[in-house]
Amino acid sequence: MSVSSPARLAILISGRGSNMQAFMDACNNGDLDASIVLVLSNKTDAPGLCRAAEAGITTACIDHRQYDSREAFDAALVAQLSQYEPDLVILAGFMRILTPVFIEPFAGKLLNIHPSLLPKYPGLHTHQRAISAGDPEAGVTVHFVTLELDGGPPILQARVPVLAGDTAESLAERVIVLEHRIYPVAARWLLQGRLHLSEKGAILDGEPIPPTGIDYVPGIR
Repeated sequence: MSVSSPARLAILISGRGSNMQAFMDACNNGDLDASIVLVLSNKTDAPGLCRAAEAGITTACIDHRQYDSREAFDAALVAQLSQYEPDLVILAGFMRILTPVFIEPFAGKLLNIHPSLLPKYPGLHTHQRAISAGDPEAGVTVHFVTLELDGGPPILQARVPVLAGDTAESLAERVIVLEHRIYPVAARWLLQGRLHLSEKGAILDGEPIPPTGIDYVPGIR
């Protein structure tokens, strides 16, 4: 994947945008040779929209409730995003199930982060599910977005131990710290042309990435 410099990022949010902030920081401190050209939400009251606007980033909202089908909503998203010609589209807590209408135009340059060690626990309530199952560890996965919900090829995973007495909330607090670390790393790999999506899965530096992704270690580049 060849991109301009700086690369053009579009970020989709539904809430406070904590992972969006991680990308803002990475762009500002030089960890990513990129600029955020648009932050888009499906909720007019998403706190992350204000955070982005205060940083001088263009924002927009497309309210999914104004559309009579997921496909119609997704078509509106594509039309809005396409105006900004993004090199990479980042889902950062965007709480909508996407259809092929959205996924196919951005195939290979659409990333998501999911708070579990995929393929375990796609969907919601991931931290509680890990605790209830008695798992010794939990974590987070950056993955390509494909037509299968939370089923695209994993790229990078970070793990934390599940501690005695953990609640879903206390576990989430430790996991989200790692979310903010690993998501910009995976994006940088893609923008550098090192990472791409193939028919066989995710490829980094010409080598297939394992089915559960690469294990994050501090300082990974």
